[in-house]
Amino acid sequence: MAFRETLGIEIAERGDGRARLTMRAEKQHLNDGGILHGGAIATLADCAMGSALASTLDDEQPVTVEAKVNYLEPGQEGMIVATAEVRRKGKRFTVLEAEVFQEETGEHIAYATATFTTIS
Repeated sequence: MAFRETLGIEIAERGDGRARLTMRAEKQHLNDGGILHGGAIATLADCAMGSALASTLDDEQPVTVEAKVNYLEPGQEGMIVATAEVRRKGKRFTVLEAEVFQEETGEHIAYATATFTTIS
């Protein structure tokens, strides 16, 4: 089982350098303060960006080199959605960005950027 499946992250759409992934946030995804754990948000964003890049590859695998997440609002239980897009694909490195939002309210809860490379 892939790590994203362990967290309940599903690929809703993927293609042409874009991806949309979802995760139903439940009690096990919350921190001690009762809000969605930052690590769950970061993982969802990272998976979305990796999926967006993977949609442009043949046999190579995307690997995160660096990532930054800005947490905008606290996430709650419910459906969390991450949309990601390739911004610049170079020979060795690709820059991507992702937005994470609470589906029920449309509230943006995070914005992420990352640099990926690929391995064979």
